[in-house]
Amino acid sequence: QVQLVESGGDLAQAGGSLRLSCAASGSIAVINKMGWYRQAPGNQRELVASITNGGPTNYADSVKGRFTISRDNAKNTVYLQMDSLKPEDTAVYYCNAEVRTTSWVTKGYWGKGTQVTVSS
Repeated sequence: QVQLVESGGDLAQAGGSLRLSCAASGSIAVINKMGWYRQAPGNQRELVASITNGGPTNYADSVKGRFTISRDNAKNTVYLQMDSLKPEDTAVYYCNAEVRTTSWVTKGYWGKGTQVTVSS
C-alpha cells in the first residue's frame, strides 16, 4: 500500500504565501506523476498543478505565475509554493500520485487533504 500525507495548509491573508508538502510512503517502486488538486465547497475537484518524474509541469490557468510545483524524488515528496494568494484559492488541497508499486502495479493514490483558507 501507498500513503500520501499532506501538510502546510493554514489560514493566510490575501497576497500572502503558503507552502504545501506531500510525502509518499509505502510500497513504492516509482512515482510517475505527482500533483495537487483542490476542491472548494460546492465545486468539483480540480487540478491545480502536476509534475512528472522527468520534471515537466502543468498548471491550471488560474494559478499560473502564482503557484510553483516541485518535487524531491529522493524523499518521494511534492511541494506547492503558493504566492499572491487570493480568497478564491480557499479550498481543501489534495495530493495525488501515480505510483508503480513494488508489486509492479500502477495505481493512483490520494491524500486526505489539507485546508487552505485565504482571507480578504
